[in-house]
Amino acid sequence: MAGESGLTGLSERLTGFAYRMGWKLICRLPESWARWVFTKVADIAWRRQGPKVQVLEANLRRVLSYEHSRPDVDGKELRALSRAALRSYARYWLETFRLPVIPVERIMSGMHVNAEGEAELFANLKAGRGVVIALPHMGNFEQAAAWVVQRGAGTFTTVAERLRPESVYEAFVRFRESLGMEVLPLTGGQSPFGTLVQRLRGGGLLCLVSDRDLKESGVEVQMFGETARIAATAALAVHTGAALLPVATWFEGDDWGAHIYPEIPVPEAGTRTEKVAQMSQQLADVFEAGIAEHPQDWHMLQRVFTADLDPARLPALRAETGP
Repeated sequence: MAGESGLTGLSERLTGFAYRMGWKLICRLPESWARWVFTKVADIAWRRQGPKVQVLEANLRRVLSYEHSRPDVDGKELRALSRAALRSYARYWLETFRLPVIPVERIMSGMHVNAEGEAELFANLKAGRGVVIALPHMGNFEQAAAWVVQRGAGTFTTVAERLRPESVYEAFVRFRESLGMEVLPLTGGQSPFGTLVQRLRGGGLLCLVSDRDLKESGVEVQMFGETARIAATAALAVHTGAALLPVATWFEGDDWGAHIYPEIPVPEAGTRTEKVAQMSQQLADVFEAGIAEHPQDWHMLQRVFTADLDPARLPALRAETGP
């Protein structure tokens, strides 16, 4: 047991070192070199078919099956899509490490957002109404965060998983704070719900990645024809009356794309639980549409579908965490 503990500690220290070096070294490499390296790493991971790649392909299989309206999915099509998704995921990490040195002008000029959604977002904030932006794990939401701050939203609040080792979590907090975010820990302290409610009631902005249930307190929804669990982000809108705006982000050539969808309103009738469930399903419907348009940019390497979370069906699986 002592040996296993020592190996775990060593692994965590090495992981922490790798992330710290990422922010220090990747910024200094020529972008073309760094992009080549990250693409090669993604391709190696794709060929090795490790556990997370298998989870990614299981998730993408649902997307293809639902879009093609058939249970069977062409293996070559799925493999090609998973390879593109891993390259997209690698690009996310590359840009995250390089974001501190990407000029603000590039972040602003390269971001393509639908005008009506952008207008609705800032109209709510200008009127002093709190806004909850709910996103799936797509594209580069770190770059989108930098864009929304520079666009005029000022600081906003988000919630982060407490990753292991602690040094990795602290590095992400420092990085996100440098972009203008207030970062609350998901676990390891008081529940962030009360603080989030305060920010919304004060007319603030929240940005929450919401397509995965991180605390086993999420909501069951139908997505891609199956039952899935997503975060109960809608509860914040029900509790405060804030505007719930779904957003999808993706890569658009060398640039970035984002679609801010219309507000999901709080239903007039029903219990609080019923309202949260109804809004969560609408949120899942929007996520489904955004993911279907850009499936290669959905970086879901964790289990979200109930069938995959069922220990009776998959007894060997364990819950996984990741950034």
